[in-house]
Amino acid sequence: MYRKRYGKADRAGRSQLLDEFCAQTHYHRKYAIALLCRPADSPDPGCVVRRRGVTYSKASIRVLERIWKAAGYPWSVRLKAMVPQWLPWARQHVRGVTSAVEAQLLRMSPRQMDRRLEHKKRRLKRRLYGRTKPGSLLKHHIPIKTDQWDVTEPGFCEIDLVSHSGPNASGEFIHSFNLTDIHTGWCETRAIMGKGEAGVVAALEEMRKSLPFTLKAIDSDNGSEFINYHLYGYCQEHGIQFTRGRPYKKDDNAHIEQKNWTHVRKLLGWDRYHTPAVLEAMNALYRGSWSAMMNLYQPSVKLKEKVRVGSRLTRRYDQARTPLDRLIVCYPLKGLAPKVHALLKQRETLDPFTLSQRIEEQLKDINSIRLKSPPARSTIIVQQSPSPRGGAHNPTRAQTPCPG
Repeated sequence: MYRKRYGKADRAGRSQLLDEFCAQTHYHRKYAIALLCRPADSPDPGCVVRRRGVTYSKASIRVLERIWKAAGYPWSVRLKAMVPQWLPWARQHVRGVTSAVEAQLLRMSPRQMDRRLEHKKRRLKRRLYGRTKPGSLLKHHIPIKTDQWDVTEPGFCEIDLVSHSGPNASGEFIHSFNLTDIHTGWCETRAIMGKGEAGVVAALEEMRKSLPFTLKAIDSDNGSEFINYHLYGYCQEHGIQFTRGRPYKKDDNAHIEQKNWTHVRKLLGWDRYHTPAVLEAMNALYRGSWSAMMNLYQPSVKLKEKVRVGSRLTRRYDQARTPLDRLIVCYPLKGLAPKVHALLKQRETLDPFTLSQRIEEQLKDINSIRLKSPPARSTIIVQQSPSPRGGAHNPTRAQTPCPG
């Protein structure tokens, strides 16, 4: 009734009608105008609930969860980049992978993947134990790299050690020697017993021969395991540029610090490893399955530039790619190297789901060997303290072994 009268009334009549309508309903005047201007057959506000239909089926979410789990729980941008490569192999391991499911997964955005996987995510908070001691030798011979390498080719790498001492840093234990290439993101890891100079050089030589490109430069921190005559002489002999970061400035080695987490800590955690059997099992994992998974199947993103507008800093990243894909781009005219050709053939024939299962089995073997290993024992030497009465010295515990 009010709508018909409101539509036929003039300006003065509408104002009078609005006063009457607002007095009876206690509506705001603007809301009352909106109600009276609607068509007579329109439904009342709030009666019709418009719901968006289901875009992604349960089967597509199930396949996405399987890929996410087998790949080691990568974040959404990397997961989006690896889905096209993993989908052909998913048909052999996951039921219900149809063309419609594949189309949904390829269409899904990284933000939507975050929403769908939100209930599956877990966060682990662990404590880091640093065991690096600064080295004082040859610091005047090894220059400090204060700028970032602006490289457009592989071969410029950062190196670091990750200790596996657990809560007990006494005695000799295993370290993971990490090497990562700045341009491609290629990473190689080897396990060494202790952090002696000869062991570090031997591991670097093994990784240098296994790299699919020429090692041209390395950058390390100021630890004594790197700042020594053995490594310095090795670099001089093979024509490798050797630089170091500033003391207590971990951002100078940001690339390798990130790989220490993604390639070592997330894989082996913070337990103590100190026996030759564990060392052999860790190197078998690093040389084989783990290197293939991280370099052939795991995409990563690279920071292209930083743009500052006032107080706001915007970071822009390139497309997520695997280290092998970035390596292929480096050989457009010269042709692919034989090692790169072999890696491409390996990726075409190697099932990433089977590779993920193999890694899990090797990790179980490493853990079982660790649990069977004898516990590390340390020696606590307590100095003799004088008697409270001023008499002869009263010896307390001396050289008492305690379990680690």
